[in-house]
Amino acid sequence: MADSITGGSNEYRAPKNPKWKKTIAPYLFVLPNLVIFTVFIVVPALFGLIYSFTDYDGINKMNFIGLENYIYIFQDSEFWSALRRTAVYAVFVVPLLFAAALGIAILLIQQVKGKGIFRSIIYWPTMISFIIVGLTWKWILGGSFGIANYVLESMGMSPIGWLTDPFYANASVIVATLWSRVGFFMVIFIAGLQSIPQDYYEAAKMDGAGKIRSFLSITMPLLKPTSLLVLMLSLIDAFKAYPLMFALTGGGPGRETTYVVQHIYQTGFTAQELGLASAMSVVLFIIIAIFTVFQFKLGKGGAID
Repeated sequence: MADSITGGSNEYRAPKNPKWKKTIAPYLFVLPNLVIFTVFIVVPALFGLIYSFTDYDGINKMNFIGLENYIYIFQDSEFWSALRRTAVYAVFVVPLLFAAALGIAILLIQQVKGKGIFRSIIYWPTMISFIIVGLTWKWILGGSFGIANYVLESMGMSPIGWLTDPFYANASVIVATLWSRVGFFMVIFIAGLQSIPQDYYEAAKMDGAGKIRSFLSITMPLLKPTSLLVLMLSLIDAFKAYPLMFALTGGGPGRETTYVVQHIYQTGFTAQELGLASAMSVVLFIIIAIFTVFQFKLGKGGAID
Protein backbone atom coordinates (compact mmCIF):
# COMPACT_ATOMS: atom_id res chain seq x y z
CA MET A 1 0.00 0.00 0.00
CA ALA A 2 1.41 3.37 -0.93
CA ASP A 3 2.47 5.70 1.87
CA SER A 4 0.69 8.63 0.23
CA ILE A 5 -2.15 9.26 -2.20
CA THR A 6 -2.05 12.41 -4.33
CA GLY A 7 -5.20 13.87 -5.78
CA GLY A 8 -4.97 17.38 -7.30
CA SER A 9 -3.47 19.72 -4.78
CA ASN A 10 -4.43 17.56 -1.79
CA GLU A 11 -2.07 14.91 -0.50
CA TYR A 12 -3.00 12.19 1.99
CA ARG A 13 -0.21 10.50 3.87
CA ALA A 14 -1.01 7.25 5.75
CA PRO A 15 -0.25 7.63 9.45
CA LYS A 16 2.60 5.61 10.76
CA ASN A 17 2.04 3.41 13.80
CA PRO A 18 3.77 4.83 16.84
CA LYS A 19 6.66 2.70 18.05
CA TRP A 20 5.03 2.12 21.44
CA LYS A 21 2.22 0.13 19.82
CA LYS A 22 4.72 -2.53 18.84
CA THR A 23 6.73 -2.51 22.04
CA ILE A 24 4.35 -1.65 24.88
CA ALA A 25 0.89 -2.55 23.61
CA PRO A 26 1.41 -6.36 23.76
CA TYR A 27 2.33 -6.09 27.43
CA LEU A 28 -0.82 -4.10 28.15
CA PHE A 29 -2.92 -7.03 26.93
CA VAL A 30 -1.28 -9.45 29.37
CA LEU A 31 -1.11 -6.92 32.21
CA PRO A 32 -4.43 -7.94 33.87
CA ASN A 33 -3.39 -11.61 33.98
CA LEU A 34 0.07 -10.62 35.15
CA VAL A 35 -1.38 -8.58 38.01
CA ILE A 36 -3.69 -11.43 39.06
CA PHE A 37 -0.83 -13.95 38.85
CA THR A 38 1.45 -11.70 40.90
CA VAL A 39 -1.14 -10.91 43.60
CA PHE A 40 -2.53 -14.42 44.04
CA ILE A 41 0.48 -16.63 43.19
CA VAL A 42 3.83 -14.83 43.42
CA VAL A 43 3.16 -12.73 46.53
CA PRO A 44 1.65 -15.62 48.60
CA ALA A 45 4.54 -17.86 47.50
CA LEU A 46 7.08 -15.29 48.71
CA PHE A 47 5.25 -14.91 52.03
CA GLY A 48 5.13 -18.69 52.36
CA LEU A 49 8.87 -18.88 51.82
CA ILE A 50 9.42 -16.24 54.50
CA TYR A 51 7.05 -17.98 56.94
CA SER A 52 8.92 -21.26 56.48
CA PHE A 53 11.84 -19.80 58.42
CA THR A 54 9.66 -18.66 61.32
CA ASP A 55 7.44 -20.08 64.07
CA TYR A 56 4.40 -18.12 62.81
CA ASP A 57 1.07 -19.47 64.07
CA GLY A 58 -1.21 -16.98 62.33
CA ILE A 59 -1.94 -15.02 65.52
CA ASN A 60 1.14 -14.18 67.53
CA LYS A 61 4.23 -12.32 66.37
CA MET A 62 6.51 -14.48 64.26
CA ASN A 63 10.07 -15.26 65.28
CA PHE A 64 12.88 -16.18 62.94
CA ILE A 65 14.05 -19.74 63.71
CA GLY A 66 16.23 -20.48 60.69
CA LEU A 67 16.14 -24.04 59.39
CA GLU A 68 14.40 -25.57 62.40
CA ASN A 69 11.19 -26.25 60.48
CA TYR A 70 13.07 -28.02 57.70
CA ILE A 71 15.07 -30.08 60.19
CA TYR A 72 11.82 -31.08 61.89
CA ILE A 73 10.27 -32.12 58.57
CA PHE A 74 13.02 -34.61 57.85
CA GLN A 75 12.30 -36.19 61.23
CA ASP A 76 8.49 -36.05 60.87
CA SER A 77 7.21 -39.53 60.07
CA GLU A 78 3.65 -38.26 59.48
CA PHE A 79 4.77 -35.97 56.66
CA TRP A 80 6.74 -38.69 54.91
CA SER A 81 3.90 -41.18 55.37
CA ALA A 82 1.51 -38.71 53.74
CA LEU A 83 4.03 -38.14 50.95
CA ARG A 84 4.41 -41.90 50.45
CA ARG A 85 0.64 -42.32 50.19
CA THR A 86 0.55 -39.47 47.69
CA ALA A 87 3.30 -41.10 45.63
CA VAL A 88 1.43 -44.43 45.56
CA TYR A 89 -1.72 -42.60 44.49
CA ALA A 90 0.23 -40.84 41.71
CA VAL A 91 1.78 -44.11 40.51
CA PHE A 92 -1.71 -45.47 39.83
CA VAL A 93 -3.50 -42.31 38.72
CA VAL A 94 -0.98 -40.86 36.25
CA PRO A 95 -0.58 -43.93 33.99
CA LEU A 96 -4.32 -44.70 34.13
CA LEU A 97 -5.22 -41.11 33.23
CA PHE A 98 -2.67 -41.12 30.41
CA ALA A 99 -3.89 -44.41 28.92
CA ALA A 100 -7.60 -43.65 29.31
CA ALA A 101 -7.35 -40.11 27.91
CA LEU A 102 -5.23 -41.23 24.95
CA GLY A 103 -7.49 -44.19 24.17
CA ILE A 104 -10.65 -42.09 24.28
CA ALA A 105 -9.00 -39.35 22.19
CA ILE A 106 -8.02 -41.86 19.51
CA LEU A 107 -11.58 -43.21 19.37
CA LEU A 108 -13.15 -39.77 19.20
CA ILE A 109 -11.03 -38.41 16.34
CA GLN A 110 -12.42 -41.14 14.10
CA GLN A 111 -15.42 -40.55 11.88
CA VAL A 112 -17.89 -41.62 14.55
CA LYS A 113 -21.47 -40.43 14.46
CA GLY A 114 -22.26 -38.20 17.41
CA LYS A 115 -18.64 -37.91 18.53
CA GLY A 116 -19.24 -34.30 19.57
CA ILE A 117 -21.85 -35.46 22.06
CA PHE A 118 -19.50 -38.11 23.46
CA ARG A 119 -16.72 -35.52 23.81
CA SER A 120 -19.07 -33.22 25.71
CA ILE A 121 -20.23 -36.00 28.04
CA ILE A 122 -16.67 -37.07 28.85
CA TYR A 123 -15.43 -33.51 29.26
CA TRP A 124 -18.37 -32.36 31.39
CA PRO A 125 -17.06 -33.71 34.77
CA THR A 126 -13.95 -31.52 34.45
CA MET A 127 -16.17 -28.44 34.84
CA ILE A 128 -17.45 -29.61 38.25
CA SER A 129 -15.60 -28.59 41.39
CA PHE A 130 -13.70 -31.35 43.18
CA ILE A 131 -15.88 -30.88 46.27
CA ILE A 132 -19.00 -31.63 44.25
CA VAL A 133 -17.28 -34.61 42.59
CA GLY A 134 -16.34 -35.99 46.01
CA LEU A 135 -19.85 -35.53 47.40
CA THR A 136 -21.37 -37.12 44.30
CA TRP A 137 -19.21 -40.22 44.60
CA LYS A 138 -19.82 -40.34 48.35
CA TRP A 139 -23.53 -40.46 47.56
CA ILE A 140 -22.84 -43.38 45.19
CA LEU A 141 -20.42 -45.30 47.43
CA GLY A 142 -21.70 -44.46 50.91
CA GLY A 143 -21.98 -47.40 53.28
CA SER A 144 -25.54 -47.04 54.54
CA PHE A 145 -27.09 -44.83 51.86
CA GLY A 146 -24.94 -45.43 48.78
CA ILE A 147 -26.44 -46.50 45.49
CA ALA A 148 -23.69 -49.06 44.85
CA ASN A 149 -24.39 -51.02 48.04
CA TYR A 150 -28.15 -50.74 47.48
CA VAL A 151 -27.71 -52.43 44.10
CA LEU A 152 -25.49 -55.14 45.61
CA GLU A 153 -27.96 -55.86 48.38
CA SER A 154 -30.88 -55.99 45.94
CA MET A 155 -28.92 -58.70 44.09
CA GLY A 156 -28.46 -60.68 47.33
CA MET A 157 -24.80 -59.70 47.76
CA SER A 158 -23.08 -58.33 50.84
CA PRO A 159 -22.40 -54.57 50.95
CA ILE A 160 -18.82 -53.38 50.50
CA GLY A 161 -17.09 -50.80 52.66
CA TRP A 162 -16.16 -48.59 49.73
CA LEU A 163 -15.08 -45.73 51.98
CA THR A 164 -14.27 -47.59 55.20
CA ASP A 165 -11.94 -50.32 53.93
CA PRO A 166 -8.42 -49.02 53.17
CA PHE A 167 -8.12 -50.86 49.84
CA TYR A 168 -11.55 -49.88 48.55
CA ALA A 169 -11.18 -46.31 49.84
CA ASN A 170 -8.00 -45.79 47.83
CA ALA A 171 -9.56 -47.48 44.80
CA SER A 172 -12.64 -45.24 45.11
CA VAL A 173 -10.45 -42.12 45.20
CA ILE A 174 -8.61 -43.26 42.07
CA VAL A 175 -11.85 -44.01 40.20
CA ALA A 176 -13.35 -40.64 41.16
CA THR A 177 -10.17 -38.89 40.02
CA LEU A 178 -10.24 -40.66 36.66
CA TRP A 179 -13.90 -39.76 36.16
CA SER A 180 -13.29 -36.09 36.93
CA ARG A 181 -10.01 -35.54 35.05
CA VAL A 182 -9.89 -37.84 32.01
CA GLY A 183 -11.93 -35.40 29.90
CA PHE A 184 -9.43 -32.59 30.42
CA PHE A 185 -6.49 -34.66 29.22
CA MET A 186 -8.61 -36.17 26.43
CA VAL A 187 -8.99 -32.67 24.93
CA ILE A 188 -5.22 -32.14 25.06
CA PHE A 189 -4.60 -35.45 23.31
CA ILE A 190 -7.23 -34.70 20.65
CA ALA A 191 -5.44 -31.43 19.85
CA GLY A 192 -2.11 -33.27 19.63
CA LEU A 193 -3.49 -36.06 17.44
CA GLN A 194 -5.16 -33.63 15.05
CA SER A 195 -1.87 -31.78 14.57
CA ILE A 196 -0.19 -34.87 13.09
CA PRO A 197 -0.22 -34.68 9.25
CA GLN A 198 -2.28 -37.46 7.65
CA ASP A 199 0.35 -37.80 4.91
CA TYR A 200 2.51 -39.83 7.30
CA TYR A 201 -0.24 -42.39 7.83
CA GLU A 202 -0.98 -42.61 4.11
CA ALA A 203 2.71 -43.20 3.34
CA ALA A 204 2.93 -45.85 6.07
CA LYS A 205 -0.19 -47.56 4.70
CA MET A 206 1.36 -47.66 1.21
CA ASP A 207 4.45 -49.30 2.73
CA GLY A 208 2.25 -51.99 4.24
CA ALA A 209 2.31 -50.80 7.86
CA GLY A 210 -0.69 -51.78 9.98
CA LYS A 211 -2.49 -49.70 12.56
CA ILE A 212 -0.36 -50.89 15.46
CA ARG A 213 2.86 -50.23 13.58
CA SER A 214 1.67 -46.77 12.54
CA PHE A 215 0.68 -46.00 16.13
CA LEU A 216 4.08 -47.03 17.50
CA SER A 217 6.20 -45.48 14.73
CA ILE A 218 4.21 -42.34 13.91
CA THR A 219 1.60 -41.44 16.52
CA MET A 220 3.59 -41.91 19.71
CA PRO A 221 6.85 -40.26 18.54
CA LEU A 222 5.06 -37.23 17.11
CA LEU A 223 2.81 -37.07 20.16
CA LYS A 224 5.76 -36.90 22.54
CA PRO A 225 5.44 -33.15 23.39
CA THR A 226 1.74 -33.62 24.12
CA SER A 227 2.43 -36.77 26.14
CA LEU A 228 5.05 -34.91 28.16
CA LEU A 229 2.56 -32.13 28.92
CA VAL A 230 -0.11 -34.62 30.02
CA LEU A 231 2.33 -36.50 32.26
CA MET A 232 3.58 -33.30 33.84
CA LEU A 233 0.13 -31.83 34.48
CA SER A 234 -1.33 -35.11 35.77
CA LEU A 235 1.63 -35.61 38.11
CA ILE A 236 1.26 -32.10 39.52
CA ASP A 237 -2.49 -32.70 39.91
CA ALA A 238 -1.81 -35.93 41.80
CA PHE A 239 0.64 -34.36 44.25
CA LYS A 240 -1.61 -31.40 45.05
CA ALA A 241 -4.82 -33.47 45.30
CA TYR A 242 -6.93 -32.57 48.32
CA PRO A 243 -10.54 -31.29 47.84
CA LEU A 244 -11.86 -34.49 46.25
CA MET A 245 -10.42 -36.70 48.99
CA PHE A 246 -11.61 -34.34 51.69
CA ALA A 247 -15.18 -34.49 50.40
CA LEU A 248 -15.16 -38.21 49.57
CA THR A 249 -13.32 -39.88 52.43
CA GLY A 250 -12.26 -37.08 54.76
CA GLY A 251 -8.78 -38.60 54.65
CA GLY A 252 -9.97 -41.88 56.13
CA PRO A 253 -10.32 -44.59 57.06
CA GLY A 254 -7.75 -43.58 59.64
CA ARG A 255 -5.24 -41.67 57.55
CA GLU A 256 -5.24 -44.04 54.56
CA THR A 257 -6.33 -41.36 52.10
CA THR A 258 -4.73 -38.41 53.87
CA TYR A 259 -2.35 -37.16 51.22
CA VAL A 260 0.40 -34.61 51.58
CA VAL A 261 -1.61 -31.44 50.83
CA GLN A 262 -4.24 -32.38 53.41
CA HIS A 263 -1.48 -33.04 55.94
CA ILE A 264 -0.02 -29.59 55.21
CA TYR A 265 -3.46 -28.01 55.59
CA GLN A 266 -4.05 -29.74 58.92
CA THR A 267 -0.60 -28.69 60.14
CA GLY A 268 -1.18 -25.07 59.21
CA PHE A 269 -4.83 -24.46 60.06
CA THR A 270 -5.78 -27.18 62.55
CA ALA A 271 -2.55 -27.32 64.53
CA GLN A 272 -1.91 -23.59 63.80
CA GLU A 273 1.69 -24.16 62.80
CA LEU A 274 1.76 -22.00 59.68
CA GLY A 275 5.54 -21.73 59.68
CA LEU A 276 5.96 -25.50 59.66
CA ALA A 277 3.22 -25.91 57.06
CA SER A 278 4.93 -23.32 54.84
CA ALA A 279 8.18 -25.28 55.08
CA MET A 280 6.32 -28.44 54.08
CA SER A 281 4.91 -26.59 51.08
CA VAL A 282 8.40 -25.52 50.03
CA VAL A 283 9.61 -29.12 50.29
CA LEU A 284 6.65 -30.30 48.21
CA PHE A 285 7.36 -27.60 45.62
CA ILE A 286 10.98 -28.75 45.36
CA ILE A 287 9.92 -32.39 44.93
CA ILE A 288 7.45 -31.48 42.15
CA ALA A 289 10.05 -29.24 40.49
CA ILE A 290 12.57 -32.10 40.46
CA PHE A 291 10.05 -34.44 38.83
CA THR A 292 9.13 -31.77 36.27
CA VAL A 293 12.76 -31.08 35.33
CA PHE A 294 13.37 -34.82 35.05
CA GLN A 295 10.38 -35.19 32.69
CA PHE A 296 11.58 -32.31 30.53
CA LYS A 297 15.09 -33.80 30.37
CA LEU A 298 13.63 -37.18 29.45
CA GLY A 299 11.44 -35.64 26.76
CA LYS A 300 14.27 -33.55 25.35
CA GLY A 301 16.58 -36.53 25.23
CA GLY A 302 14.11 -38.49 23.15
CA ALA A 303 12.86 -35.61 21.01
CA ILE A 304 12.42 -36.11 17.29
CA ASP A 305 14.22 -33.68 15.04
